[in-house]
Amino acid sequence: MTEQIGKVTVNYQYYEGQDFYSDGDVEDEILQIVKEHQEDEYNQIIAERKNWPILYHLSHIRGNILQSMPIGKEDEVLEIGAGCGAITGTLARKAKHVTCIDLSKRRSLINAYRNQKCDNIEIMVGNFQVIEPNLPKQYDCITLIGVLEYGASYIQSEDSYYEFLNIIKKHLKPNGRIYIAIENKLGMKYWAGCQEDHVGGFFKGVEGYHDVKGVYTFGRKELEALIGRAGYKDMTFYYPYPDYKFPMAIYSDDYLPKKGELSRNNLNFDREKIYMFDESKVFDQVLEEGMFPFFSNSFLVEARVGE
Repeated sequence: MTEQIGKVTVNYQYYEGQDFYSDGDVEDEILQIVKEHQEDEYNQIIAERKNWPILYHLSHIRGNILQSMPIGKEDEVLEIGAGCGAITGTLARKAKHVTCIDLSKRRSLINAYRNQKCDNIEIMVGNFQVIEPNLPKQYDCITLIGVLEYGASYIQSEDSYYEFLNIIKKHLKPNGRIYIAIENKLGMKYWAGCQEDHVGGFFKGVEGYHDVKGVYTFGRKELEALIGRAGYKDMTFYYPYPDYKFPMAIYSDDYLPKKGELSRNNLNFDREKIYMFDESKVFDQVLEEGMFPFFSNSFLVEARVGE
């Protein structure tokens, strides 16, 4: 069964009839917004409503994470965990075609209505494990934006995160690439008093998630080792700042921040924060020691299956 919303195709063939992941009733409000308003009105609505999920799902800043990546007009893209489409529009404007996968029918409808003018999007609603064996083709690139940390929910395995990356690999063309955006469990903001992004609570990731199940983020070396073990090569690490959700700048190992540049450290809107120290001053010390890649709040990784 499929539904056409504007020029976007929504495929319900693998949908099990229940949304297992949701921000609650505010998603109905977001759906109403995207049905009744144009994209250039979203920022005004965000300012008026003063609601974290509305800011998170509708801000145009979200799309910055992949705006500068080399995704071209001939590329076929698979977006896993597309959610409400904050990144989908950016991908659709850059690529030839975007296939989205998401568990939630309601979020997929939000995605479809906000991007209904795009004629190169298909949204497949359902569990990745069910859809994956039926994916019809290989892709030039696959995106996991805020998704890898939920690998244990996608893949039932003792080594879920490795298996997830390994399964994805077979859907890439010979020189295909993946883009992974994820929080750094040792990110500066967590030391400075921000609560863990996924489960709340202070220092959960810093302490190694010892009492947390179902979600896991990685440190710099840990993430690099995981991606390499799954058979990817030619890895490039980028460092979105303040984080990958609202990236105002994206640094790399070839262009690291300079002292005094990292001054946007109060953008933690969803949970109460304790101010442990002045992050800008501590970042300056970290930069002097050449340790910024290990304390960046988030990572964006490009990795290939070929050299």
